[in-house]
Formats: sequence, structure tokens, C-alpha cells
Amino acid sequence: MESANRKLIRPSFNELKEKSDQPRKTVAGGPQKRPIPPDQTNAENFYYVKQMQSKTPMVITLKDGEVIKGVIEWYDRSCLKLNRDEGPNLLLYKSNIKYMFKDEDV
Repeated sequence: MESANRKLIRPSFNELKEKSDQPRKTVAGGPQKRPIPPDQTNAENFYYVKQMQSKTPMVITLKDGEVIKGVIEWYDRSCLKLNRDEGPNLLLYKSNIKYMFKDEDV
């Protein structure tokens, strides 16, 4: 059986280069770019405000393993103030918090 000349199915390099030289679709005269995501989503602030307004009992586990229960009274960029029934109110640095969740036992 004699091999027949086959036509290359994929485009040649020159054809691809010509296509890439064509300008892309633009919006309002400029190149189309994705918008830059915001630096802050404010999700953390929204969560704290929601828990403060509903006075949700929270369980906070610190990085050293200590578990603290209470209600968030206020917060700022670096701290949370926690009101507790079983002890004095505490000011906790956010950097020392491992995780927190809603207290389901109450």
C-alpha cells in the first residue's frame, strides 16, 4: 500500500501568528481587562456586627488551646471585647485567636 500525501489538519504557525496580530475586541477603546478584586470584602466586619446585634453566645479557641465562651460586645481592627458570665470580661487580640464558632450548648 502506497502512503498518500496527507493535508495537515491543524493550522500552520504562520496562520496562528497572523491571527494573534489582529487586535482583540475592546471596550470603550481600551483593551479588555478583568476588574481588580477589592482589597477588603468587609465580610469579617459584617460577621462581627451580626453576632453583636443578636448577642450570640460564642466559643473562641485561642492559639494556645484555651477555650473561652462569651458574647462579643465590640471589636476593632486588632481586638475583640468578650463579655462573659463565668468570669471577667476580656479584651482578646485577634492575632491570638485560632478559631471561633457559635455556642450550640446554650
